[in-house]
Amino acid sequence: MRLERTLNELGQAAMQKALQSDAPPVIRRASDPKHGDFQLNGVLPLAKQMKKAPRELAVPVAEALSAMDGVEKAEVAGPGFINLTMSKEWLARQLDGDVQDVARDGVHTVAERTRIVIDFSGPNIAKQMHVGHLRSTILGAALVEMLRFVGHEVIGDNHLGDWGTQFGLLIVGMRTFGDEAALEANAITELERVYKLASAKAKEDTTFADAARAELAKLQSGDPENRATWARFVATTRKSLDEVYAKLGVTFDEWLGESAYDSMLAGVIDELVNKGVAREDQGALCVFFEDDPELSKVETPFIVRKKDGAALYATTDIATLMYRRDKFHASESLYVVDARQALHFKQLFATARKLGIEMKMEHVGFGSILGTDGKPLKTRDGVSVTLASLLDEAETRAAARIREEGLDVPEDELLKVASAVGIGAVKYADLRQNRVSDYQFDWDKMISFKGNAGPYMQYAYARIASIFRKGEIDPLDANGKLSLTEPTEVSLAKELLRFGDVVHHAAETHQPHLICDHLYSIARLFSAFYEACPVLKSTDSVRESRIALCSLTLRQLRRGLHLLGLQVVERM
Repeated sequence: MRLERTLNELGQAAMQKALQSDAPPVIRRASDPKHGDFQLNGVLPLAKQMKKAPRELAVPVAEALSAMDGVEKAEVAGPGFINLTMSKEWLARQLDGDVQDVARDGVHTVAERTRIVIDFSGPNIAKQMHVGHLRSTILGAALVEMLRFVGHEVIGDNHLGDWGTQFGLLIVGMRTFGDEAALEANAITELERVYKLASAKAKEDTTFADAARAELAKLQSGDPENRATWARFVATTRKSLDEVYAKLGVTFDEWLGESAYDSMLAGVIDELVNKGVAREDQGALCVFFEDDPELSKVETPFIVRKKDGAALYATTDIATLMYRRDKFHASESLYVVDARQALHFKQLFATARKLGIEMKMEHVGFGSILGTDGKPLKTRDGVSVTLASLLDEAETRAAARIREEGLDVPEDELLKVASAVGIGAVKYADLRQNRVSDYQFDWDKMISFKGNAGPYMQYAYARIASIFRKGEIDPLDANGKLSLTEPTEVSLAKELLRFGDVVHHAAETHQPHLICDHLYSIARLFSAFYEACPVLKSTDSVRESRIALCSLTLRQLRRGLHLLGLQVVERM
Protein backbone atom coordinates (compact mmCIF):
# COMPACT_ATOMS: atom_id res chain seq x y z
CA MET A 1 0.00 0.00 0.00
CA ARG A 2 2.12 2.78 -1.41
CA LEU A 3 0.24 5.82 -0.10
CA GLU A 4 -0.01 4.45 3.45
CA ARG A 5 3.65 3.48 3.41
CA THR A 6 4.73 6.92 2.13
CA LEU A 7 2.70 8.76 4.75
CA ASN A 8 3.84 6.47 7.55
CA GLU A 9 7.46 7.05 6.58
CA LEU A 10 6.83 10.77 6.66
CA GLY A 11 5.11 10.60 10.05
CA GLN A 12 7.78 8.29 11.46
CA ALA A 13 10.51 10.70 10.39
CA ALA A 14 8.71 13.59 12.10
CA MET A 15 8.24 11.69 15.38
CA GLN A 16 11.86 10.59 15.34
CA LYS A 17 13.09 14.14 14.74
CA ALA A 18 10.80 15.79 17.30
CA LEU A 19 10.64 13.13 20.02
CA GLN A 20 13.42 10.64 19.19
CA SER A 21 10.66 8.03 19.17
CA ASP A 22 10.17 5.02 16.91
CA ALA A 23 6.51 4.68 17.94
CA PRO A 24 4.12 4.16 14.99
CA PRO A 25 2.65 7.45 13.69
CA VAL A 26 -0.83 5.92 13.12
CA ILE A 27 -1.89 7.99 10.12
CA ARG A 28 -5.50 7.89 9.02
CA ARG A 29 -7.51 9.62 6.34
CA ALA A 30 -9.14 12.77 7.74
CA SER A 31 -12.81 12.24 8.53
CA ASP A 32 -13.65 15.81 7.46
CA PRO A 33 -11.80 17.36 4.46
CA LYS A 34 -12.20 20.78 6.10
CA HIS A 35 -9.62 19.75 8.68
CA GLY A 36 -7.06 18.40 6.21
CA ASP A 37 -6.21 15.36 4.14
CA PHE A 38 -4.82 13.01 6.79
CA GLN A 39 -4.58 12.78 10.55
CA LEU A 40 -1.62 11.61 12.65
CA ASN A 41 -2.85 9.96 15.86
CA GLY A 42 0.29 8.23 17.15
CA VAL A 43 1.08 10.91 19.72
CA LEU A 44 -1.86 9.97 21.98
CA PRO A 45 -0.77 6.42 22.92
CA LEU A 46 2.84 7.65 23.17
CA ALA A 47 1.83 10.42 25.58
CA LYS A 48 0.08 7.90 27.79
CA GLN A 49 3.17 5.71 27.75
CA MET A 50 5.47 8.67 28.55
CA LYS A 51 3.00 10.14 31.07
CA LYS A 52 2.93 13.52 29.34
CA ALA A 53 0.19 15.75 27.96
CA PRO A 54 -0.56 14.75 24.34
CA ARG A 55 -0.44 18.34 23.07
CA GLU A 56 2.99 18.79 24.62
CA LEU A 57 4.26 16.05 22.30
CA ALA A 58 2.05 16.92 19.34
CA VAL A 59 3.30 20.52 18.92
CA PRO A 60 6.94 19.65 18.08
CA VAL A 61 5.82 16.78 15.81
CA ALA A 62 3.53 19.19 13.93
CA GLU A 63 6.43 21.64 13.59
CA ALA A 64 8.66 18.90 12.19
CA LEU A 65 5.96 17.89 9.72
CA SER A 66 5.42 21.49 8.58
CA ALA A 67 9.06 21.69 7.54
CA MET A 68 8.86 18.56 5.37
CA ASP A 69 8.55 18.54 1.61
CA GLY A 70 4.99 18.08 0.48
CA VAL A 71 3.31 19.15 3.72
CA GLU A 72 1.39 22.38 3.23
CA LYS A 73 0.07 22.54 6.76
CA ALA A 74 0.26 20.52 10.01
CA GLU A 75 -2.00 21.65 12.84
CA VAL A 76 -2.60 20.24 16.32
CA ALA A 77 -6.28 19.69 17.09
CA GLY A 78 -8.31 18.33 19.99
CA PRO A 79 -6.39 16.42 22.67
CA GLY A 80 -3.38 15.85 20.43
CA PHE A 81 -4.36 14.91 16.88
CA ILE A 82 -2.29 16.40 14.08
CA ASN A 83 -4.19 17.33 10.94
CA LEU A 84 -2.12 17.19 7.74
CA THR A 85 -2.82 19.07 4.53
CA MET A 86 -0.63 18.01 1.63
CA SER A 87 0.49 20.41 -1.09
CA LYS A 88 -0.97 20.27 -4.58
CA GLU A 89 2.53 19.71 -5.96
CA TRP A 90 3.02 16.69 -3.70
CA LEU A 91 -0.32 15.22 -4.75
CA ALA A 92 0.55 15.69 -8.42
CA ARG A 93 3.95 14.05 -7.99
CA GLN A 94 2.43 11.05 -6.23
CA LEU A 95 -0.16 10.59 -8.97
CA ASP A 96 2.28 11.03 -11.85
CA GLY A 97 3.58 7.50 -11.24
CA ASP A 98 0.05 6.07 -11.39
CA VAL A 99 -0.63 7.92 -14.64
CA GLN A 100 2.48 6.34 -16.20
CA ASP A 101 1.67 2.86 -14.85
CA VAL A 102 -0.82 1.79 -17.53
CA ALA A 103 -0.24 -1.90 -16.75
CA ARG A 104 -1.41 -1.77 -13.11
CA ASP A 105 -2.75 1.75 -12.51
CA GLY A 106 -0.52 2.21 -9.48
CA VAL A 107 -1.51 -1.01 -7.68
CA HIS A 108 1.65 -2.80 -6.54
CA THR A 109 1.85 -6.55 -5.91
CA VAL A 110 2.27 -8.14 -2.50
CA ALA A 111 5.74 -8.76 -1.09
CA GLU A 112 4.87 -12.37 -0.18
CA ARG A 113 2.86 -14.43 -2.65
CA THR A 114 0.47 -16.94 -1.11
CA ARG A 115 -1.34 -19.91 -2.67
CA ILE A 116 -5.00 -19.53 -1.78
CA VAL A 117 -7.95 -21.82 -2.54
CA ILE A 118 -11.30 -20.03 -2.72
CA ASP A 119 -14.29 -22.36 -2.31
CA PHE A 120 -17.37 -20.65 -3.76
CA SER A 121 -20.74 -21.13 -5.46
CA GLY A 122 -21.14 -24.88 -4.71
CA PRO A 123 -24.58 -25.71 -6.15
CA ASN A 124 -26.12 -29.17 -5.94
CA ILE A 125 -26.28 -31.60 -8.84
CA ALA A 126 -29.78 -32.28 -10.21
CA LYS A 127 -31.09 -28.94 -8.94
CA GLN A 128 -31.37 -25.51 -10.50
CA MET A 129 -29.25 -22.71 -9.10
CA HIS A 130 -31.45 -20.29 -7.18
CA VAL A 131 -31.03 -16.81 -5.80
CA GLY A 132 -29.39 -18.27 -2.69
CA HIS A 133 -26.34 -19.13 -4.81
CA LEU A 134 -25.94 -15.59 -6.13
CA ARG A 135 -23.92 -14.05 -3.32
CA SER A 136 -21.46 -16.91 -2.98
CA THR A 137 -20.91 -17.00 -6.75
CA ILE A 138 -20.28 -13.32 -7.45
CA LEU A 139 -18.53 -12.58 -4.15
CA GLY A 140 -16.24 -15.57 -4.63
CA ALA A 141 -15.48 -14.60 -8.23
CA ALA A 142 -14.63 -11.04 -7.14
CA LEU A 143 -12.29 -12.32 -4.42
CA VAL A 144 -10.51 -14.52 -6.97
CA GLU A 145 -9.94 -11.49 -9.22
CA MET A 146 -8.89 -9.17 -6.40
CA LEU A 147 -6.48 -11.54 -4.67
CA ARG A 148 -5.01 -12.67 -7.98
CA PHE A 149 -4.49 -9.06 -9.10
CA VAL A 150 -2.58 -8.07 -5.97
CA GLY A 151 -0.22 -10.96 -6.65
CA HIS A 152 -1.44 -14.11 -4.91
CA GLU A 153 -1.71 -17.50 -6.61
CA VAL A 154 -5.41 -18.27 -6.45
CA ILE A 155 -7.34 -21.47 -7.18
CA GLY A 156 -11.09 -21.00 -7.56
CA ASP A 157 -12.87 -24.25 -6.66
CA ASN A 158 -16.55 -25.04 -7.26
CA HIS A 159 -17.23 -27.61 -4.52
CA LEU A 160 -20.34 -29.21 -6.03
CA GLY A 161 -22.89 -31.16 -4.03
CA ASP A 162 -22.57 -34.22 -6.28
CA TRP A 163 -22.65 -37.14 -3.81
CA GLY A 164 -24.89 -38.49 -1.09
CA THR A 165 -28.36 -39.75 -0.21
CA GLN A 166 -30.23 -37.82 -2.91
CA PHE A 167 -28.67 -39.92 -5.66
CA GLY A 168 -30.13 -43.16 -4.36
CA LEU A 169 -33.53 -41.47 -4.46
CA LEU A 170 -32.90 -40.12 -7.95
CA ILE A 171 -31.79 -43.49 -9.35
CA VAL A 172 -34.90 -45.28 -8.07
CA GLY A 173 -37.04 -42.23 -8.81
CA MET A 174 -36.03 -42.11 -12.48
CA ARG A 175 -36.91 -45.77 -12.88
CA THR A 176 -40.29 -45.24 -11.20
CA PHE A 177 -41.40 -41.74 -12.26
CA GLY A 178 -38.92 -40.66 -14.92
CA ASP A 179 -39.69 -39.49 -18.43
CA GLU A 180 -36.77 -39.93 -20.86
CA ALA A 181 -38.18 -37.40 -23.32
CA ALA A 182 -38.54 -34.82 -20.56
CA LEU A 183 -35.01 -35.58 -19.37
CA GLU A 184 -33.67 -34.94 -22.87
CA ALA A 185 -35.71 -31.75 -23.31
CA ASN A 186 -35.01 -30.13 -19.93
CA ALA A 187 -32.89 -32.30 -17.67
CA ILE A 188 -32.83 -30.07 -14.58
CA THR A 189 -36.59 -29.57 -14.49
CA GLU A 190 -37.18 -33.30 -14.90
CA LEU A 191 -34.63 -34.25 -12.24
CA GLU A 192 -36.16 -31.80 -9.77
CA ARG A 193 -39.65 -33.17 -10.49
CA VAL A 194 -38.48 -36.76 -10.02
CA TYR A 195 -36.57 -35.98 -6.82
CA LYS A 196 -39.61 -34.35 -5.20
CA LEU A 197 -41.76 -37.38 -6.03
CA ALA A 198 -39.11 -39.85 -4.88
CA SER A 199 -38.43 -37.96 -1.66
CA ALA A 200 -42.14 -37.84 -0.81
CA LYS A 201 -42.62 -41.55 -1.60
CA ALA A 202 -39.62 -42.56 0.52
CA LYS A 203 -41.20 -40.89 3.55
CA GLU A 204 -44.36 -42.94 3.27
CA ASP A 205 -43.09 -46.17 1.67
CA THR A 206 -40.33 -48.02 3.57
CA THR A 207 -39.82 -50.47 0.71
CA PHE A 208 -39.10 -47.57 -1.67
CA ALA A 209 -36.78 -45.95 0.91
CA ASP A 210 -34.90 -49.23 1.36
CA ALA A 211 -34.52 -49.55 -2.41
CA ALA A 212 -33.07 -46.03 -2.59
CA ARG A 213 -30.55 -46.85 0.14
CA ALA A 214 -29.58 -50.03 -1.66
CA GLU A 215 -29.01 -48.19 -4.94
CA LEU A 216 -26.95 -45.57 -3.12
CA ALA A 217 -24.79 -48.32 -1.62
CA LYS A 218 -24.30 -49.82 -5.10
CA LEU A 219 -23.35 -46.37 -6.46
CA GLN A 220 -20.82 -45.76 -3.69
CA SER A 221 -19.30 -49.23 -4.15
CA GLY A 222 -18.73 -48.58 -7.85
CA ASP A 223 -21.63 -50.37 -9.58
CA PRO A 224 -21.12 -49.58 -13.30
CA GLU A 225 -24.79 -49.02 -14.15
CA ASN A 226 -25.42 -46.69 -11.20
CA ARG A 227 -22.15 -44.85 -11.83
CA ALA A 228 -23.21 -44.27 -15.45
CA THR A 229 -26.62 -42.99 -14.33
CA TRP A 230 -24.99 -40.69 -11.76
CA ALA A 231 -22.52 -39.43 -14.38
CA ARG A 232 -25.46 -38.54 -16.62
CA PHE A 233 -27.08 -36.56 -13.80
CA VAL A 234 -23.82 -34.66 -13.31
CA ALA A 235 -23.28 -33.99 -17.02
CA THR A 236 -26.79 -32.67 -17.62
CA THR A 237 -26.58 -30.43 -14.56
CA ARG A 238 -23.18 -29.11 -15.62
CA LYS A 239 -24.68 -28.02 -18.94
CA SER A 240 -27.32 -26.00 -17.09
CA LEU A 241 -24.77 -24.58 -14.65
CA ASP A 242 -22.41 -23.59 -17.45
CA GLU A 243 -25.16 -21.51 -19.06
CA VAL A 244 -25.71 -19.54 -15.83
CA TYR A 245 -21.99 -19.09 -15.18
CA ALA A 246 -21.44 -17.93 -18.78
CA LYS A 247 -24.10 -15.26 -18.30
CA LEU A 248 -22.46 -14.17 -15.06
CA GLY A 249 -19.00 -14.28 -16.62
CA VAL A 250 -17.78 -16.58 -13.83
CA THR A 251 -15.20 -19.33 -14.31
CA PHE A 252 -13.49 -21.85 -12.04
CA ASP A 253 -10.07 -23.44 -11.96
CA GLU A 254 -11.42 -26.64 -10.40
CA TRP A 255 -14.79 -28.41 -10.18
CA LEU A 256 -14.00 -30.79 -7.33
CA GLY A 257 -17.31 -31.85 -5.83
CA GLU A 258 -17.92 -34.07 -2.84
CA SER A 259 -17.47 -37.19 -5.00
CA ALA A 260 -13.81 -36.31 -5.58
CA TYR A 261 -13.05 -37.09 -1.93
CA ASP A 262 -15.10 -40.25 -1.46
CA SER A 263 -12.07 -42.55 -1.60
CA MET A 264 -10.38 -40.53 1.15
CA LEU A 265 -13.16 -40.77 3.72
CA ALA A 266 -12.16 -44.09 5.30
CA GLY A 267 -8.64 -42.77 5.81
CA VAL A 268 -10.01 -39.56 7.34
CA ILE A 269 -12.05 -41.59 9.84
CA ASP A 270 -9.00 -43.71 10.72
CA GLU A 271 -6.87 -40.62 11.30
CA LEU A 272 -9.52 -38.98 13.47
CA VAL A 273 -9.70 -42.10 15.63
CA ASN A 274 -5.98 -42.90 15.72
CA LYS A 275 -5.08 -39.35 16.78
CA GLY A 276 -7.75 -39.35 19.46
CA VAL A 277 -9.55 -36.42 17.84
CA ALA A 278 -12.91 -38.22 17.52
CA ARG A 279 -14.68 -40.70 19.77
CA GLU A 280 -17.93 -42.64 19.69
CA ASP A 281 -20.99 -41.15 21.34
CA GLN A 282 -24.40 -42.88 21.16
CA GLY A 283 -23.15 -44.90 18.19
CA ALA A 284 -21.92 -41.93 16.14
CA LEU A 285 -18.31 -40.81 15.79
CA CYS A 286 -17.95 -37.24 17.03
CA VAL A 287 -15.39 -34.55 17.73
CA PHE A 288 -15.80 -32.68 21.02
CA PHE A 289 -14.15 -29.40 21.95
CA GLU A 290 -13.76 -29.41 25.72
CA ASP A 291 -10.59 -27.33 25.40
CA ASP A 292 -12.27 -24.59 23.33
CA PRO A 293 -13.95 -21.84 25.43
CA GLU A 294 -16.47 -21.05 22.69
CA LEU A 295 -17.20 -24.43 21.10
CA SER A 296 -17.33 -26.29 24.41
CA LYS A 297 -20.60 -24.45 25.10
CA VAL A 298 -22.22 -25.79 21.92
CA GLU A 299 -24.47 -28.76 22.61
CA THR A 300 -24.07 -30.40 19.18
CA PRO A 301 -20.67 -32.04 18.58
CA PHE A 302 -19.00 -32.24 15.16
CA ILE A 303 -20.35 -35.55 13.82
CA VAL A 304 -18.02 -37.21 11.30
CA ARG A 305 -19.75 -40.60 11.00
CA LYS A 306 -23.39 -41.41 11.60
CA LYS A 307 -24.69 -44.42 13.54
CA ASP A 308 -25.24 -46.32 10.30
CA GLY A 309 -21.59 -45.78 9.30
CA ALA A 310 -22.31 -43.11 6.68
CA ALA A 311 -20.00 -40.14 6.30
CA LEU A 312 -21.29 -36.56 6.37
CA TYR A 313 -20.44 -33.13 4.99
CA ALA A 314 -18.08 -32.76 7.93
CA THR A 315 -16.07 -35.82 6.86
CA THR A 316 -15.87 -34.65 3.26
CA ASP A 317 -14.82 -31.15 4.35
CA ILE A 318 -11.92 -32.55 6.38
CA ALA A 319 -10.85 -34.64 3.38
CA THR A 320 -11.09 -31.54 1.20
CA LEU A 321 -8.74 -29.60 3.48
CA MET A 322 -6.26 -32.47 3.43
CA TYR A 323 -6.44 -32.59 -0.38
CA ARG A 324 -5.86 -28.86 -0.69
CA ARG A 325 -2.89 -29.13 1.63
CA ASP A 326 -1.32 -32.19 -0.03
CA LYS A 327 -2.24 -31.73 -3.72
CA PHE A 328 -2.56 -27.95 -4.12
CA HIS A 329 0.05 -27.16 -1.45
CA ALA A 330 -2.24 -24.31 -0.41
CA SER A 331 -1.36 -22.21 2.59
CA GLU A 332 -4.81 -20.62 2.82
CA SER A 333 -8.36 -21.83 2.24
CA LEU A 334 -11.32 -19.45 2.04
CA TYR A 335 -14.95 -20.61 2.17
CA VAL A 336 -17.43 -18.15 0.65
CA VAL A 337 -20.54 -19.54 2.29
CA ASP A 338 -23.69 -18.17 3.94
CA ALA A 339 -23.05 -16.72 7.42
CA ARG A 340 -25.59 -19.16 8.85
CA GLN A 341 -22.99 -21.92 8.40
CA ALA A 342 -20.61 -20.19 10.84
CA LEU A 343 -20.77 -22.93 13.50
CA HIS A 344 -19.97 -25.67 11.00
CA PHE A 345 -16.82 -23.87 9.88
CA LYS A 346 -15.71 -23.06 13.42
CA GLN A 347 -15.97 -26.76 14.28
CA LEU A 348 -14.30 -27.78 11.00
CA PHE A 349 -11.34 -25.44 11.52
CA ALA A 350 -10.95 -26.51 15.16
CA THR A 351 -10.97 -30.17 14.08
CA ALA A 352 -8.39 -29.46 11.36
CA ARG A 353 -6.09 -27.84 13.92
CA LYS A 354 -6.45 -30.89 16.18
CA LEU A 355 -5.33 -33.01 13.20
CA GLY A 356 -2.29 -30.81 12.72
CA ILE A 357 -3.43 -29.25 9.41
CA GLU A 358 -1.32 -26.12 9.17
CA MET A 359 -3.24 -23.80 6.94
CA LYS A 360 -4.94 -20.47 7.32
CA MET A 361 -8.67 -21.19 7.16
CA GLU A 362 -11.38 -18.57 6.99
CA HIS A 363 -15.14 -18.60 6.55
CA VAL A 364 -16.01 -15.58 4.39
CA GLY A 365 -19.62 -15.34 5.49
CA PHE A 366 -22.36 -13.20 4.01
CA GLY A 367 -25.94 -12.18 4.75
CA SER A 368 -29.19 -12.96 2.95
CA ILE A 369 -30.94 -11.39 -0.03
CA LEU A 370 -34.35 -10.15 1.08
CA GLY A 371 -37.49 -9.29 -0.83
CA THR A 372 -39.36 -6.00 -0.43
CA ASP A 373 -41.24 -7.64 2.47
CA GLY A 374 -37.99 -8.00 4.39
CA LYS A 375 -38.06 -11.80 4.13
CA PRO A 376 -35.73 -14.06 2.08
CA LEU A 377 -36.43 -13.46 -1.61
CA LYS A 378 -39.06 -15.85 -3.01
CA THR A 379 -41.52 -16.00 -5.90
CA ARG A 380 -45.20 -15.23 -5.32
CA ASP A 381 -45.73 -18.97 -4.94
CA GLY A 382 -43.23 -19.04 -2.10
CA VAL A 383 -40.47 -20.92 -3.91
CA SER A 384 -36.90 -19.76 -4.37
CA VAL A 385 -36.25 -17.59 -7.42
CA THR A 386 -34.09 -19.43 -9.93
CA LEU A 387 -30.88 -17.67 -10.81
CA ALA A 388 -31.45 -18.14 -14.54
CA SER A 389 -34.84 -16.41 -14.41
CA LEU A 390 -33.45 -13.58 -12.30
CA LEU A 391 -30.63 -12.91 -14.79
CA ASP A 392 -33.06 -13.03 -17.72
CA GLU A 393 -35.26 -10.47 -16.00
CA ALA A 394 -32.23 -8.27 -15.30
CA GLU A 395 -31.40 -8.14 -19.02
CA THR A 396 -35.02 -7.41 -19.98
CA ARG A 397 -35.33 -4.61 -17.42
CA ALA A 398 -31.99 -3.12 -18.44
CA ALA A 399 -33.03 -2.97 -22.11
CA ALA A 400 -36.26 -1.22 -21.14
CA ARG A 401 -34.44 1.27 -18.91
CA ILE A 402 -31.87 2.07 -21.62
CA ARG A 403 -34.72 2.88 -24.03
CA GLU A 404 -36.49 4.99 -21.36
CA GLU A 405 -33.34 7.00 -20.71
CA GLY A 406 -32.80 7.57 -24.44
CA LEU A 407 -29.15 6.55 -24.17
CA ASP A 408 -26.76 6.42 -27.10
CA VAL A 409 -27.04 2.69 -27.79
CA PRO A 410 -27.68 1.53 -31.39
CA GLU A 411 -30.53 -0.95 -31.68
CA ASP A 412 -28.21 -3.64 -33.06
CA GLU A 413 -26.07 -3.35 -29.91
CA LEU A 414 -28.94 -3.07 -27.45
CA LEU A 415 -29.07 -6.73 -26.37
CA LYS A 416 -25.33 -6.88 -25.77
CA VAL A 417 -25.30 -3.64 -23.79
CA ALA A 418 -28.46 -4.61 -21.88
CA SER A 419 -26.77 -7.86 -20.85
CA ALA A 420 -23.70 -6.01 -19.57
CA VAL A 421 -25.85 -3.44 -17.76
CA GLY A 422 -28.44 -5.87 -16.36
CA ILE A 423 -26.02 -8.52 -15.14
CA GLY A 424 -23.66 -5.79 -13.93
CA ALA A 425 -26.51 -4.18 -11.99
CA VAL A 426 -27.26 -7.43 -10.14
CA LYS A 427 -23.58 -7.97 -9.32
CA TYR A 428 -22.89 -4.42 -8.23
CA ALA A 429 -26.01 -4.20 -6.05
CA ASP A 430 -24.75 -7.22 -4.15
CA LEU A 431 -21.07 -6.32 -3.97
CA ARG A 432 -21.64 -2.74 -2.84
CA GLN A 433 -23.12 -4.06 0.40
CA ASN A 434 -20.98 -4.93 3.37
CA ARG A 435 -21.04 -8.69 2.77
CA VAL A 436 -22.02 -9.58 6.35
CA SER A 437 -25.26 -7.61 6.04
CA ASP A 438 -28.60 -8.70 4.63
CA TYR A 439 -29.86 -6.48 1.84
CA GLN A 440 -33.16 -5.83 0.10
CA PHE A 441 -33.42 -6.73 -3.58
CA ASP A 442 -34.95 -3.72 -5.38
CA TRP A 443 -35.02 -3.68 -9.19
CA ASP A 444 -35.65 0.09 -9.43
CA LYS A 445 -32.65 1.01 -7.30
CA MET A 446 -30.53 -1.71 -8.88
CA ILE A 447 -31.02 -0.77 -12.53
CA SER A 448 -30.54 2.94 -12.11
CA PHE A 449 -28.38 5.44 -13.94
CA LYS A 450 -28.30 7.60 -10.83
CA GLY A 451 -26.71 7.00 -7.45
CA ASN A 452 -24.45 4.17 -6.32
CA ALA A 453 -25.59 1.53 -8.81
CA GLY A 454 -23.92 -0.57 -11.49
CA PRO A 455 -25.54 1.19 -14.48
CA TYR A 456 -24.47 4.58 -13.14
CA MET A 457 -20.88 3.37 -12.84
CA GLN A 458 -20.93 2.00 -16.40
CA TYR A 459 -22.47 5.24 -17.64
CA ALA A 460 -19.77 7.26 -15.83
CA TYR A 461 -17.13 5.18 -17.61
CA ALA A 462 -18.81 5.64 -21.02
CA ARG A 463 -19.06 9.38 -20.42
CA ILE A 464 -15.32 9.67 -19.83
CA ALA A 465 -14.59 7.40 -22.79
CA SER A 466 -16.53 9.83 -25.00
CA ILE A 467 -13.99 12.57 -24.17
CA PHE A 468 -11.23 10.49 -25.71
CA ARG A 469 -13.36 9.65 -28.76
CA LYS A 470 -14.14 13.32 -29.36
CA GLY A 471 -10.50 14.28 -28.90
CA GLU A 472 -9.32 11.30 -30.98
CA ILE A 473 -6.94 10.38 -28.14
CA ASP A 474 -5.90 6.94 -26.94
CA PRO A 475 -6.34 7.03 -23.12
CA LEU A 476 -3.25 4.84 -22.72
CA ASP A 477 -1.19 7.56 -24.42
CA ALA A 478 -2.58 10.29 -22.16
CA ASN A 479 0.28 10.29 -19.66
CA GLY A 480 1.24 13.94 -19.36
CA LYS A 481 2.47 15.57 -16.15
CA LEU A 482 -0.21 16.62 -13.72
CA SER A 483 -0.65 20.20 -12.59
CA LEU A 484 -3.43 20.66 -10.06
CA THR A 485 -4.86 24.14 -9.66
CA GLU A 486 -8.66 24.04 -9.39
CA PRO A 487 -10.37 22.75 -6.22
CA THR A 488 -12.28 20.05 -8.13
CA GLU A 489 -9.02 18.82 -9.69
CA VAL A 490 -7.42 18.56 -6.28
CA SER A 491 -10.42 16.70 -4.78
CA LEU A 492 -10.43 14.19 -7.62
CA ALA A 493 -6.65 13.72 -7.40
CA LYS A 494 -6.82 13.00 -3.66
CA GLU A 495 -9.37 10.25 -4.25
CA LEU A 496 -7.51 8.73 -7.21
CA LEU A 497 -4.40 8.55 -5.06
CA ARG A 498 -6.14 6.06 -2.75
CA PHE A 499 -6.84 3.40 -5.39
CA GLY A 500 -3.88 1.11 -4.71
CA ASP A 501 -4.51 1.09 -0.97
CA VAL A 502 -8.25 0.51 -1.47
CA VAL A 503 -7.67 -2.51 -3.73
CA HIS A 504 -5.25 -4.07 -1.24
CA HIS A 505 -7.53 -3.44 1.74
CA ALA A 506 -10.52 -4.90 -0.15
CA ALA A 507 -8.53 -8.00 -1.14
CA GLU A 508 -6.97 -8.59 2.28
CA THR A 509 -10.20 -8.09 4.24
CA HIS A 510 -12.38 -9.78 1.58
CA GLN A 511 -14.62 -6.73 1.28
CA PRO A 512 -15.40 -5.81 -2.34
CA HIS A 513 -17.70 -3.01 -1.20
CA LEU A 514 -14.58 -0.93 -0.46
CA ILE A 515 -13.85 -0.88 -4.19
CA CYS A 516 -17.48 0.01 -4.95
CA ASP A 517 -17.27 2.94 -2.52
CA HIS A 518 -14.07 4.18 -4.17
CA LEU A 519 -15.47 3.92 -7.70
CA TYR A 520 -18.65 5.75 -6.76
CA SER A 521 -16.61 8.47 -5.08
CA ILE A 522 -14.36 9.07 -8.08
CA ALA A 523 -17.36 9.02 -10.44
CA ARG A 524 -19.04 11.80 -8.43
CA LEU A 525 -15.83 13.80 -8.05
CA PHE A 526 -15.11 13.46 -11.76
CA SER A 527 -18.57 14.80 -12.56
CA ALA A 528 -17.89 17.88 -10.42
CA PHE A 529 -14.45 18.29 -12.03
CA TYR A 530 -15.82 17.98 -15.57
CA GLU A 531 -18.53 20.58 -14.93
CA ALA A 532 -16.00 23.06 -13.51
CA CYS A 533 -12.95 22.40 -15.69
CA PRO A 534 -12.90 22.34 -19.52
CA VAL A 535 -10.75 19.49 -20.81
CA LEU A 536 -10.49 19.42 -24.60
CA LYS A 537 -10.98 23.19 -24.93
CA SER A 538 -8.43 24.18 -22.28
CA THR A 539 -4.98 25.63 -23.07
CA ASP A 540 -2.23 23.21 -24.12
CA SER A 541 -0.41 22.71 -20.79
CA VAL A 542 -3.64 22.56 -18.78
CA ARG A 543 -5.24 20.33 -21.42
CA GLU A 544 -2.43 17.77 -21.16
CA SER A 545 -2.77 17.59 -17.37
CA ARG A 546 -6.55 17.32 -17.42
CA ILE A 547 -6.53 14.64 -20.10
CA ALA A 548 -4.08 12.66 -17.93
CA LEU A 549 -6.46 13.08 -14.99
CA CYS A 550 -9.35 11.86 -17.17
CA SER A 551 -7.25 8.89 -18.33
CA LEU A 552 -6.43 7.76 -14.80
CA THR A 553 -10.07 8.11 -13.74
CA LEU A 554 -11.17 6.05 -16.74
CA ARG A 555 -8.57 3.37 -16.03
CA GLN A 556 -9.44 3.13 -12.35
CA LEU A 557 -13.13 2.76 -13.18
CA ARG A 558 -12.37 0.06 -15.75
CA ARG A 559 -9.95 -1.75 -13.46
CA GLY A 560 -12.24 -1.57 -10.45
CA LEU A 561 -15.31 -2.74 -12.36
CA HIS A 562 -13.29 -5.61 -13.84
CA LEU A 563 -12.17 -6.70 -10.37
CA LEU A 564 -15.83 -6.76 -9.35
CA GLY A 565 -16.76 -8.80 -12.44
CA LEU A 566 -18.58 -6.05 -14.34
CA GLN A 567 -18.13 -5.28 -18.03
CA VAL A 568 -17.54 -1.71 -19.14
CA VAL A 569 -19.57 -0.17 -21.95
CA GLU A 570 -17.67 2.18 -24.25
CA ARG A 571 -20.72 4.06 -25.54
CA MET A 572 -23.97 4.74 -23.74
